[in-house]
Amino acid sequence: MAVIKDQIKDVIQPTIEGMGYILWGIEFKHVGRKSFLTVYIDKDGGVSIEDCSDVSRQISSVLDVEDLISYAYDLEVSSPGLDRLFFNIEQFKQYINEKIDIELNMPMDNHRKFKGLLVAVADNIVTVKLDDDTSLDIMYPNIKKARLVPNYDFSKKEEK
Repeated sequence: MAVIKDQIKDVIQPTIEGMGYILWGIEFKHVGRKSFLTVYIDKDGGVSIEDCSDVSRQISSVLDVEDLISYAYDLEVSSPGLDRLFFNIEQFKQYINEKIDIELNMPMDNHRKFKGLLVAVADNIVTVKLDDDTSLDIMYPNIKKARLVPNYDFSKKEEK
């Protein structure tokens, strides 16, 4: 599965970047008899529905020509959203001092899931400060899935 995702990335990334977007990540899932290719794009100022539609049309054509996926699949182009998944270690570095959820491949301290403040990323190690003020150093290859925890601030400040 990783090989096909890398091939897809290599084929669509130049098109996406040529349109002025960042390829944030790719998910390729099989659910029952259906397959889903989700491509996450980003840009300064955020991504609109029109942006997703434009990129979808362009990369759909590229994928059809390259014919990397030999069976039917649904293509979705999306913004990474407020609770964005992380697809590489470089993306973690952009969110130092933000809260994240992490799921591990192999348990640490008898747990696979942690939530905490991302405090450092260096030498293939992601450091998270947990709610009990302990720090956890996680080797990046042990991270199965990680996502940003959105900070919803619904309080409205009155302007005077």
